[in-house]
Amino acid sequence: MGFYKISKHVLKSMFKKPATLMYPVIPRQWQERTRGNIGIDAESCILCNICAKKCPTNAIKVDRDNRTWDIERMQCIQCGSCVETCPKKCLVMNPEYTTPDTVKVIDSISIPEQPKPEKAVSE
Repeated sequence: MGFYKISKHVLKSMFKKPATLMYPVIPRQWQERTRGNIGIDAESCILCNICAKKCPTNAIKVDRDNRTWDIERMQCIQCGSCVETCPKKCLVMNPEYTTPDTVKVIDSISIPEQPKPEKAVSE
C-alpha cells in the first residue's frame, strides 16, 4: 500500500511548478510597498535637515556648510519617516535591499549649489 501512496505523490509533483523561485535565472519581483534603501535626488534637496531630525536611529546627517547629505546604511531601519516628511519629496524608498557588507559604510552625497532665482526688474 505504501508504494501506491508514494507513487501518487511523485506523479502529482512531477507536473506542478516548483515551489521555490529560480532566483539567479529569474529576478525577484518586488511588491509595490516593499521597503528598501533610501535614495535621494540631489538636485532638488534644499538641505532643510528635517529628514535627519525625523530619523529615529540618527542614520542621516546633513551638513549645510559642506553641502553634504550622509546616510549610514547599516544604521537605517528603512522605516520611511524621512521619505514621508521631506518637504521637497527628494527622498525615495527604492525597492531593493541594502547590499550586505562586513563594514559600516556611510554614503555621502554632495548637494550641488542651487541657482538663485533672478528678481524681476521693473522698468
